[in-house]
Amino acid sequence: MKSVLLAAMIICWLAASVRAETVCGTPGDRPDGWTTTTPASVGIDPDMLCRLDTRFAAWKEADIHAILVARHGKLVFERYYTGSDQRWGESAVAVAFGPDVPHDLRSITKSVVSLVLGIGIGKGWIPDVDRPVLSLLPQYADLQTPEKAAVTLRDLLTMSAGLAWSEDLHYDDPANSETRMDQAADPCRFVLEQPIDTPPGTVWNYSGGSAALIACVLRRATGKPIDELARETLFEPLGITKVAWARHAQTGDPVAASGLRLLPRDTLKFGQLVLNKGVWQGRPVVPAAWIAAAVAPQINAQGLYFYGFQFWLGRSLVAGRSVDWIAGVGYGGQRLYIVPSLDLTVLVHAGLYSSDMQAWVGNVILNRFLLPGTAP
Repeated sequence: MKSVLLAAMIICWLAASVRAETVCGTPGDRPDGWTTTTPASVGIDPDMLCRLDTRFAAWKEADIHAILVARHGKLVFERYYTGSDQRWGESAVAVAFGPDVPHDLRSITKSVVSLVLGIGIGKGWIPDVDRPVLSLLPQYADLQTPEKAAVTLRDLLTMSAGLAWSEDLHYDDPANSETRMDQAADPCRFVLEQPIDTPPGTVWNYSGGSAALIACVLRRATGKPIDELARETLFEPLGITKVAWARHAQTGDPVAASGLRLLPRDTLKFGQLVLNKGVWQGRPVVPAAWIAAAVAPQINAQGLYFYGFQFWLGRSLVAGRSVDWIAGVGYGGQRLYIVPSLDLTVLVHAGLYSSDMQAWVGNVILNRFLLPGTAP
């Protein structure tokens, strides 16, 4: 009898293990460049992933749309939900998300623009990040003042240009600086027309105008808009083909600050690219020196965060140890986390465009489930 009970217990344990590995967010095999594996094989607790899945499937107020996790270069967790979403500038609708459903990146777009600029500097399109912006945009020479002449490309990357700018208001508010830029006849001119508020390079101030000007600099240097440059230099090497950009109403140009829309598995590739110091599947795509600078602390940002070149830098406390991470952060709860010490990258998509929860739900996923469930 004891042997029968023992055998039954073993069978139940094995069945539970199989369920944890096969039911809770098992990634599908798709021809997109990702290799898939089980969480346990890369040191992630599958039960923790199941608890994560259960929690956010039930927590409708969190409006999570997708959670993807990769470790050691392999996709181990891929879960999609149904929630209320809105495309850039459009009304919210209910969407059943999945691997073939694109999602707005919002301001994770800024991190992508930074990667394209790094490629451009590596190719010699622009000499370096310490060039004055107006020297790279001679078509706006009429806006030059001694104060504005001091604004460099580095200041744009670190959001410390010193130009007056406020995105504290809701983006539906016509007084929001980014909203005004999006509606301007010439968005880059609009940004450069703003008065100097603080000395360039000294004070971090969140600004979508920074990415707009970076795209403008790249276009002046190459004759190509940011969507075309991103496709040629970044997306094609990563096997990214399904791409959409929101466009400025007056010019039709891609919105460099927040307009990118991709499949979630493709967005996660940017995290892996950063972890691999600019290499994707053995192919160098972004110079390693640029990656190192982009994810290094360049300036103090909001709260306890540092800021790099259009990337956020933070840390978490896990079992008494500090874990540093890098993030692309987008409006509505979009988060791309990169954890170098764990060789881990995580994508969270959400629809929290009108909720204060967007500021912390992604961190709950990272800090309460993924970091504790990942072996050092």
